[in-house]
Amino acid sequence: MSKLTVIGQRLYRGDVSINFVGRWKTWYVISGIILLISVGALLGRGLNLGIEFKGGADFSLPSATCSVEEARTVSEDATGAQTIVTITGSGTVRVQTETLTPEASSVLAGQLADACGISKDDIKYQVVGPTWGAEISAKALQGLVVFLLLVTLFLTLYFEWRMAVAALVALAHDLLITIGVYALIGLEVTPATVIGLLTILGYSLYDTVVVFDKVKENTRGITGQSVLTYNESANLAVNQTLVRSINTSIVALLPVLSIIFVGAFLLGAGTLLDLAVALAIGMAAGTYSSIFVATPVLAQLKSATPEMKALATRVNARRSQAQKKSADLGEEVPSVDQLVTARTQNAVDRAQPRKVPRSKRKKS
Repeated sequence: MSKLTVIGQRLYRGDVSINFVGRWKTWYVISGIILLISVGALLGRGLNLGIEFKGGADFSLPSATCSVEEARTVSEDATGAQTIVTITGSGTVRVQTETLTPEASSVLAGQLADACGISKDDIKYQVVGPTWGAEISAKALQGLVVFLLLVTLFLTLYFEWRMAVAALVALAHDLLITIGVYALIGLEVTPATVIGLLTILGYSLYDTVVVFDKVKENTRGITGQSVLTYNESANLAVNQTLVRSINTSIVALLPVLSIIFVGAFLLGAGTLLDLAVALAIGMAAGTYSSIFVATPVLAQLKSATPEMKALATRVNARRSQAQKKSADLGEEVPSVDQLVTARTQNAVDRAQPRKVPRSKRKKS
């Protein structure tokens, strides 16, 4: 049996426990710092919008012999404006300029061909207007709004509205961090990036729902006992699903990281690379938020209700009596982890099928 399996079993039984819910201030501070950096990058540097969003002309020069500086000089002399020149992994020189007329694009293509020692017919160029990018942005925003409405409705009906609010907070957290990383590093935002952003919403929601489903199971009928508070039961759920969340994230990230490696070092930047980078950042943020953001937010919302406040009062009163009794008898007071382990084991024992006595078995 592997060490990870053993750790997972101990976390599930409550033998060991990480206080995710109780240390919510620490996680909020960490998330707050990351979000401040993301917002600062968005306001300060802004997004590096691709040609599809801001419009312009795009030239691809395969097997070019010129350098980046030479291609930039030719382009800026011809257009009188700043241009972006990059070299993809396949060796193709890519030149992006401001919007040009078809005639000016043809002239620039000829000049680039002469400077880079290739035929003009080998150069692929296209002119993209900013209205196309605006349409993509509008469609993406519509899709995001519809998605959030459906998610809110589903979570409210299947769980409750507090879980829906916590899940939406985690989704906003993941989106803002992903967009902030793009602004901070200066990665180009393309239509594939938008698709990646919409895709990570589903992944982040999946991870959160897995944890919330376990929270729902652990807290079913919780007001009928006085052993654990809602926060402690929710924290147990996070620990029980921790190994699963980590394994799922690793399995999901490995192929995405492979796409990034292949796209960056073998095939050059392209649609797959743009999509994979957004997915990788979003998946990492989604795993973090489902553990450190969504459940603590839910626990705070739920523990503020009158019934959960009354439960916490009963639990604390019972523990105070137990501590006093144990002190009088000189016995050791059971810790919260021991109480969690005992309650979890009782639940497992109740779920196990009972063996029918031999005297009551039916004879075949």
